[in-house]
This record gives sequence, C-alpha cells and structure tokens, in this order.
Amino acid sequence: MKNFRKFTDWYFSRKSLPYWCIFWIDCAVIFISYLFIYQQINSGVKALGILGQLSMFFAIFTLFHAIGFRIFHTYDGILRYSSFIDLQRVFYAVTFGAVLSAITKNMLLSTHFFPGVEIEYRNIVLGALISTLVLWAIRVIAKTIFDVSLSDYNIKHAFIYGVKEGGIGLAKQIKNSKPMKFKLMGFISDDTKIKHHHLMGTKVYAPDLNTIRKMRNNNISTLLISPGAINVFRANKDFQDALLAEGIHIYMPTTQEWNRNEQQQLKEVSIEDLLPRDEISIDMESVGAMLHGKRILITGSAGSIGSEMVRQIAKYSPAELILIDSAETPQHDIRLMMAKQFPEIKAETIVTTICSKSRMDHIFKTYLPDYVFHAAAYKHVPMMENNPCESIQNNVYGTKILADLAIKYGVKKFVMISTDKAVNPTNVMGCSKRICEIYVQSLNKAVKEGIVKGETQFVTTRFGNVLGSNGSVIPLFKKQIKAGGPVTVTDPRIIRYFMLIPEACKLVLEAGTKGNGGEIFVFDMGKPVNIADMAQRMINLSGAKNVEIKYTGLRAGEKLYEEVLNEKESTKPSFHDKIRIAEVREYDYTEVSKHIDNLIEKSKLYDEMLTVKIMKEIVPEYKSNNSIYEKLDK
Repeated sequence: MKNFRKFTDWYFSRKSLPYWCIFWIDCAVIFISYLFIYQQINSGVKALGILGQLSMFFAIFTLFHAIGFRIFHTYDGILRYSSFIDLQRVFYAVTFGAVLSAITKNMLLSTHFFPGVEIEYRNIVLGALISTLVLWAIRVIAKTIFDVSLSDYNIKHAFIYGVKEGGIGLAKQIKNSKPMKFKLMGFISDDTKIKHHHLMGTKVYAPDLNTIRKMRNNNISTLLISPGAINVFRANKDFQDALLAEGIHIYMPTTQEWNRNEQQQLKEVSIEDLLPRDEISIDMESVGAMLHGKRILITGSAGSIGSEMVRQIAKYSPAELILIDSAETPQHDIRLMMAKQFPEIKAETIVTTICSKSRMDHIFKTYLPDYVFHAAAYKHVPMMENNPCESIQNNVYGTKILADLAIKYGVKKFVMISTDKAVNPTNVMGCSKRICEIYVQSLNKAVKEGIVKGETQFVTTRFGNVLGSNGSVIPLFKKQIKAGGPVTVTDPRIIRYFMLIPEACKLVLEAGTKGNGGEIFVFDMGKPVNIADMAQRMINLSGAKNVEIKYTGLRAGEKLYEEVLNEKESTKPSFHDKIRIAEVREYDYTEVSKHIDNLIEKSKLYDEMLTVKIMKEIVPEYKSNNSIYEKLDK
C-alpha cells in the first residue's frame, strides 16, 4: 500500500499526460478491441492466418475513430478530472467512427488489399461497444485512483443539518471536493414530513438525542450546517449543547446564502457562531452615498470598534480618513492595513491623545473633517473603578474637546459611541459615558436654539458588548481554556448582551449618518446571554477535558444585568427596526458645561472620592455597586 501511495503521489504530482499520449492510447484501444472481437467471433486460427490483412483493415477503422476523437476533442481533457461530459464525448466519437466504418466496410472489402477478411456488422457493433466501455473504464479508473491518492486518510464521517437547496448543494460539494475531507452519512432536518426518508442514498433524521446517540455509536464525529439552516440551528440551543457534550465537531459555511455557482468555505464553529441573533439588514448604500467624498475623522481608530469603522467607511471612497489613536503599535497595524487593502484612500494615521486640546485643534484646523466618529474611550469597568480621575480626563474631557472643536471648525455631524453601562450606572466608567452623553446632547440643543453658534449635529449611539473585542470575555475565556483553566466567571447569574462588531458598526454608521442631531440611538441587542453557560459551551467546543469554571464574585462596579434603557426612559421608533430613539431628560447646556468644567478641574487634583462625588451630583441615578464609593450614596 505504501508503494502504491508513493507511485500515485509521484504520478499525480505531474501536471497531466500530454494530449498526444491520450490520443494514441485511445487509438490503441480501438484497434485492439476490433481485433479481439474478430478473434472471438471468427476462428482464432483463421485470424492468425490473415493477421497482416486484419491489422491493415482495422488500422483504417482506427483512423475513422481518430477522426471522431479529433472532432469531439476526447483527448483534450485531463484524465483524472474526467466528468460525465467527457464520457459523452467518448461515446459520440466512437459512434462516429463505427458509423463511418460500417458505411465503408463493403467498399474496403471489395478491393484486393484484404483477401480472406470477412467482417460482419456485428463485428463493428461489438467492437464499438467494447471500445467505449474500455475507454470509459480508463477514465473512471484514473479518476478513482486520483481521488484515492489525494483523499485524506483522516476523512471525517459527517451529517448535514438542513435538506433544502443549500443542504443538497453542500452534500454535492463535499462529495466532489478534492481531497475529500468529509464523507456524507446522513441528513438532519426539522421538517417532520421527511423524517426517515432518504436523500442522496442516506437517511434523514430529526434533530434530537436519538440522532446524537446514533452519531456517537457509528463514529460520526462531524455535523455540517447548510447555509440556509444556520439561523434555525442557532435557535436550537438544547440540540447544540447535546452535540457539544458528545464532542461532535460543528462546521458552518462562512456565508449564510447558498450560491450554486460558488464553493462554500467551511470552518469549525466558534462560540460567536453559536450565539443566537437575528440577521440585521442595513441600508449601506445610502450610508455610503453620504460618506462618499467626505473627510472623516475617527478617534480610537486602532480599537475593536474604531478599526472596524475604518474598514467599513474606507469601502465608500471617502476623500480622506483622519485616524487618531494613542496606542502606537495597533495604530501602525491600521496604517499597514490601509496601505494594503485600501491603497487608493488617503489616510492620515495620527498617534496622539484626544486629551491634548492644542493637538486636537491643530488636527481639526488642518483637515477640516465633515464627519467625526468618536470611539476613543477607556472602557474597562474594574480599571476605571480604580482610576476615576483618568476616566474623567480621558472620557469626559476628551469628548468635550472634540465636541467643542466640531462646532468651531464646522463639522457636519459628530457621532459619539456610548455604552449600555451608561444606563443607571453602577460604576465610574458607565457614569463617565453618561456624562459624555449629557454634554453632547445639551450642546446639540444649544446649537439648535442659537445659544451656541454652529451647525454641527450631535448623535449618540448606545449598545452593549461586542463579540471578540479587545479585552472582552471571549478572548479571555479562550486564553484560560488553552492554559487548562480554570475559566473565571464572576457570578453564575450574570448575563450580558452581545453583538457582532461588524453589525454594531453598521448600525453606528446608519444611525450616525441618518440622525438629525440630539438623538440617543439605542440598538436592539437581541437576547441576553448567560456568561457561565457561554463559558461551558466554549469549554465543550474546545474539546478540553477537566477544565472547571471558577466563580470569583462580582468585581467593583459590576452589574448582574445590563440595561439599555433607564426605567424612566421610553423609546420611539426610528428609520430602522433594530434602532430605537431614547426619550431622555434634556439638560441645560450652560449648567451642564459649568458642572463638567468643575468636574474636570477637580479630577486634576486626583482626589478620587471628591471626583466620584461630583459625578454622582451630575448623574443622580449613579449608584455604586460592590465599590468603595457606595458610602457616597448614603
């Protein structure tokens, strides 16, 4: 077997047989087939006596078939890639040669060149039949040997979830893929009408525990999800958990739409793929039209949200991107990404802090942006709980600098990215973002009322956690699982809302470009996810054994449940069913500005208790949780 494998590896490493080799092999098959049939029908001894004449006669027949090979291009293909079309061409070519041979048979025999040769029509029919079968066999055998030689010996036995066009198409794809990675053993469908039916020679099963037991008992270790069944599968959490508990590997296509003309790329699922979520449809065409040819400034451009904003906006050919971040190495990565993926876009990657008023003024004066997307912020709750003064100086002061400069230099629209932690804040970080919301909203109101001279529209977008962002729970869990555990969860009851980074950014872009100013847009984050449950599923997905979950208790300022709205707030619909507009209390700009200036000045004293006290005065609903600042609430 090893020698066979070595030979096939060597042989099929060559590009292909030259076409003339295939041509002469086919001609030899024709010649030998007719000679063989003649010997079977007539006496073998007689055939030997006139072998010379027979050879000349069948050489002419072979010439007729060669003309057929030429007409139907039977030798142009590569044997190992032979298809049904190639077999058809062989049939047509041999039939053409046989018909030509039958027409000229009597004329050839009437000459004096073939004494003693007697050819019946059945010789031609049987010769053509044998020739066709042998030529087909050569191609099928070559293809089979090639498939076997390239097949992965670790081929995975698999079921396919979904039986409609996408499932059938996926089944055909894995059967025809080279090398073959999966072997189809059955289908799984939620449609009870076709349960126990057969498709493509395999049985259809229901998505239940009996099916999983059958998979385990038959060493079927893989489940492939068809493109059209992804959302149905995501919604079936119990079935997912049962699969993961049995160590079944789940693969999904990279796209949810079936295209019969394209190969589906399959990848093993991550936890992000399994979390239930509704498909979000965004009118990116109108968004792109608004951003096209504009100068756009993005703060926090090297962060999870900011970098995705850069990628999405760059697609719409802005006149210029001004990218600001204080992290040098990630910002350098953004610079390289822009040079590689969007070389035609003019992009300035600037390393600086948004807290430098003089530097920000110089940037606004130099580039005169039309749009500002403000994503820069300190975001980690425990870190900001320990550093409230820095939280104010970066989040609040930085936002105030940018908002004031947007007015000064005539920015058309200023979009601030906020967080659900700004709702009924229980921590410093959430409160700092709520203060930012209050400032930009009151500034927008002042502009509309003519109190502040300017034309800038200020829009706020508020949403929860994004999947896989820098420093978020999913990358942390992956690292802990890889290290053998334990996976640390603060509380078994803790839940969070999650959204994909690209989807969140698209909603930001749509809300930002279509908002009229003064709105706080709240995103529909879908269903909340239990963090402990997600941790267990990640452990099961990884295949790791004996990794435990350790509960550490809520961290300073942390909530069990995140909110997107204050209980006193209501919402009204917007231009998108996944985006609501929060109807929040409005503040007087003059009063807000005075309080915030005082807060910023006091933060520079680095008296943490005093700083948090003033924050609570500005945001009365800020009640500390599991924090040293709880004493200020009494």
